[in-house]
Amino acid sequence: MTHLRALLICLMSTLWLTAPATAQNAVAFGSAQADPSQPVEVTSDALAVNQVDGSAEFTGSVLIVQGVMRLSADRVMVVYKTDEAGKRAIERLEATGNVLLVSGPDAAEAQRADYTIDDGTIVMTGNVLVNQASGSLTSQRLVVNLTTGTASMAGRVKTILNPSTDTDN
Repeated sequence: MTHLRALLICLMSTLWLTAPATAQNAVAFGSAQADPSQPVEVTSDALAVNQVDGSAEFTGSVLIVQGVMRLSADRVMVVYKTDEAGKRAIERLEATGNVLLVSGPDAAEAQRADYTIDDGTIVMTGNVLVNQASGSLTSQRLVVNLTTGTASMAGRVKTILNPSTDTDN
């Protein structure tokens, strides 16, 4: 029992000292790489289009599906850009209210998410909670790179480590 306690103290001390350094390192997110060039499917209760500024606002149980990625929120603003040829394309999605991002077995919750389509990155902010098979993490900011299937967290990162339940030791 004392060996287990000493091991846990050593492990926690190591994690405490290295947590700020590792908070900037990439961690896996999602079981497969996503393709930001795939079509974006949006389902919602209502849609308001603004022809003047080239935006569209989806409200009420918004669900966005793009390949293996699922993003849901209370409200999503779609901001368009116009290329040199005059064609409109989605520049970014701004999701607010009960934001949930799911990619494979991993899920992240936050108050806001900004998805930049060209970069294939989603920046989630405000009480971020990431749930993975290996455990949960919290922070104030999560940056997910959909093309590489990685993420980084910053802003008081916290995790709960579950000790082994192996009773043979």
